[in-house]
Amino acid sequence: MAESKIIRKALGLFLVITLIACSEQKNKRVINFPKTNLALEHLIPKPLEIIPTNTGFALDEYTAIYTSKNVEGFEELGAFLAKKIKAKTDLDLQVNINDLPNTETVIYINQAESNDDMGREAYQLRITQDSIILNSSTAVGGFRGIQTLRQIIPETSIDTLVAGTKIWAIPTGKIMDSPQFEYRGTMLDVARHFFSVEDVKKYIDVLAYYKYNVLHLHLTDDQGWRLEIKSWPKLTEIGGSSEVGGESGGFYTQEDYTEIVNYAALHYITIVPEVDMPGHTNAASVSYPFLNGNGKKLELYQGTRVGFSTFDTRKDTVYAFIDDVVREIAALTPGPYIHIGGDESHVTKKPDYIYFVNKVEKIVQKYNKRMIGWDEVATTGVDSTSIAQFWNSKKNAQEAADKGMKIILSPAKKAYLDMKYDTISKHGLNWAAYIPVDTAYKWTPESYEGIPIKNILGLEAPLWSETISNIEELEYLAFPRAIGYSELSWTTQENRDWESYKVRLANQTPFLDRMNVKYYPSKLIDWKQTKNKYKEIEKD
Repeated sequence: MAESKIIRKALGLFLVITLIACSEQKNKRVINFPKTNLALEHLIPKPLEIIPTNTGFALDEYTAIYTSKNVEGFEELGAFLAKKIKAKTDLDLQVNINDLPNTETVIYINQAESNDDMGREAYQLRITQDSIILNSSTAVGGFRGIQTLRQIIPETSIDTLVAGTKIWAIPTGKIMDSPQFEYRGTMLDVARHFFSVEDVKKYIDVLAYYKYNVLHLHLTDDQGWRLEIKSWPKLTEIGGSSEVGGESGGFYTQEDYTEIVNYAALHYITIVPEVDMPGHTNAASVSYPFLNGNGKKLELYQGTRVGFSTFDTRKDTVYAFIDDVVREIAALTPGPYIHIGGDESHVTKKPDYIYFVNKVEKIVQKYNKRMIGWDEVATTGVDSTSIAQFWNSKKNAQEAADKGMKIILSPAKKAYLDMKYDTISKHGLNWAAYIPVDTAYKWTPESYEGIPIKNILGLEAPLWSETISNIEELEYLAFPRAIGYSELSWTTQENRDWESYKVRLANQTPFLDRMNVKYYPSKLIDWKQTKNKYKEIEKD
């Protein structure tokens, strides 16, 4: 098997080398490429190492795409890249066609030998005047490299001597890259306000472009239960019927959720489902009153106050319910994590809270998932395989580190996407801080609050939805700050610089306009102007 794999890869490389050699024997077009700085113009997150050679690769109708064949995911990468190039340039590039006599330049997506030191998401791009070779040992690494390639394709073509021929001059050089943190996420709260499958898919499209690999969905809260559980149908029939402000709510059928999970997987993004408990559980308890532990009359809730609800943590039937919920969600979720919430359970007595979290951890593990909880869970007896999400308490995060737990950094005063940019922001809250674009970028996760870097699994930027109710308002709060968090997650500290970043961020305008993203136009950024707002959105 190993020998045949080597032979297949050798044949693939032989094909691309032959095509390049043949193209060099032709009378090559003479193109005056503009000198382009590969290092600084458009790349976010910034790669690990860039070596520019200051010439150009001609992307045009005579370019072909080839991939390693019979390797899981690689042929699909070629199709994905061709589709994205079509969306940006209107070029129809052929993929893995053996006989293309007019081919002048070649893009080859190649499965390379594994480099364990670099990790699964590592890739290399080698760009010359005749070829672009994207090397990665895995399809996910290839996918991350494709996002870099998408970013360095110019927005406009250059003039040529041949009438009707358009050429996009891709800057040449070498890029070697891999992420700093393995977990690079954002959270979307669909419980306070519900967002449609199409809204979530659009969000995924933009996140993937910036190399995110996790989307955490906050599926349940006091205001709504958003995922169908077939063994407990009233959760969505009743609990899914409301949201903040008295609107009609909504929920995902299991088929809807599967559509989101599968779409995310196509973009190498893992969905992390969250069922928040034992607090933040009013919608569940209204649906099934036996769950309720606060002793108060139950009604659907449409406000934003927190901390008043709790499950009855001493009832066996509550854990039977949770077992069913976790079982069904685990079956729908191929990713390794299930988030149990655990935050702001203010009316749950401390011994009951500890008892509850320890019981639920075992249920999550029963279904072969790894438990994540907000930082309060570190105060219980959970074991070191569970993960604490640091949002509020430095003390809790330190306790998690002392137990050997991995920690996801989501400090509210630095990383909460629902915080206002400033005093005149249209949407958002300010209980933690105002977070302008520079504040969101200029902090150091690697040493934040003294948490040892060995304990940091990665970063996540949560977007709570108390003050937003549609995709445009979501985008206003998320972007451009989520773009900065992608660089904090991927790029090492010594490779980050605000002055460089704000120039590269300004150059994201054409992509954001093409995607019809209603981002916040911070005055801290000298946004690149585009002639037209694109009407068509890049979608898969």
